[in-house]
Amino acid sequence: MASPLLTPCLSLMKLLVDSPFKLLRPSSNAVMDYLLRRTIYDHFCAGTNEIEVRQTVREMKRLGFKGVILGYARESIAHVSQSSHQETTAAVLQGQLQQARWEQAVNEWKEGNLRTLKMLGEGDYLAVKFTGAGPLAVHSLTRNDPHPPPQIASAIHEICEAVAAQKSRLWIDAEQQVFQAAIDSWAVDLMRRFNRPSSETPQKEPPIVVLNTYQAYLKRSADILAGHLRLARQEGWGVGVKLVRGAYIAHDQRDRIWDTKEETDANYNGIVRALIENRFSSISRGAGSELRSERPEDLPTVRLFVASHNGESVAKACTLYQQRQREGRRTIPVEVGQLQGMADEVSLGMVAAGGHAEAKPGVFKCLAWGSTEECLHFLLRRAVENQSAMQRTRDTAQALRGEAWRRMVALMRV
Repeated sequence: MASPLLTPCLSLMKLLVDSPFKLLRPSSNAVMDYLLRRTIYDHFCAGTNEIEVRQTVREMKRLGFKGVILGYARESIAHVSQSSHQETTAAVLQGQLQQARWEQAVNEWKEGNLRTLKMLGEGDYLAVKFTGAGPLAVHSLTRNDPHPPPQIASAIHEICEAVAAQKSRLWIDAEQQVFQAAIDSWAVDLMRRFNRPSSETPQKEPPIVVLNTYQAYLKRSADILAGHLRLARQEGWGVGVKLVRGAYIAHDQRDRIWDTKEETDANYNGIVRALIENRFSSISRGAGSELRSERPEDLPTVRLFVASHNGESVAKACTLYQQRQREGRRTIPVEVGQLQGMADEVSLGMVAAGGHAEAKPGVFKCLAWGSTEECLHFLLRRAVENQSAMQRTRDTAQALRGEAWRRMVALMRV
């Protein structure tokens, strides 16, 4: 049974981040910012600047995590005030100021991601959200453009090249279904370009630099993944798979989502099992049916990231992967991870588990950084998405309440 405080806490967070009253917003209220930093923010977020983030990353690795996934929590860069809009209506209609602002948003998005990348090391992940590039990206994604506008294409290619150069990896976050078809197309273009052997070593297995996100709560998720696997095999590049249950259940069309949680769980666990066992034919009856082969060279290179707060799914994936490793059977690289401050008992349990490191999936923590207000938007969305998981982990909730109370008492003594 969930804590009775869960729903009011979520409501309070929503009030804070959406409030039209400046005094309630952390960006305008130093006392509110301080209280949130010392209670919620410091538990769930990596920091507001490079020094704090680097310290958090070091601490995660000291605890035994193989690496981190880091994303800038700022969700939108192009916000125009009402007064500014009224003063420049003519210019906006002419397209001149609008174009300049859109391009500025793309450039700020690029620089923010490159700055985030500098806080990461080899093997870590940079999390990228296309809509963070502002109105130009949103406009193109909404139209379902198969390729990004030149400004965004240039920016994301520069980001990917920097990621590859420092031997990190990049994953592309899933977004609302109104954007997702175009995001998948853009992601395939990036995997096609960056997940293939270099001209100097064409005989080597393709590196996996870019991962796309697949949402198992969608009925077509297995078909979409199977189609990407088939295309990768035909064209000779690798597929990076970040598998989640679903990120936007409150916004997506209900008929596109599995009718029950049990169906979503079965789809999620089935995709994981099929990938780890190299049984790509069982991912989708039809689209991927010809992918099965006893010859490894006939299958595309795949890397799987099990992004889940569901302890049962994580345990099944890890057990199967370790079993195939022990038996010397063909499998794929597997890594697992959860958000900082969520499902910590799952993450730390994996880190503490014995066994040879090479036979265990790498365990990661997903971190967000940014101002208190920026990260509260991120946290609210993640809390709502994972509300059912939070309700199932009563012990974790009790521990968090105890820690929150301890911090509040400490604050009152300052």
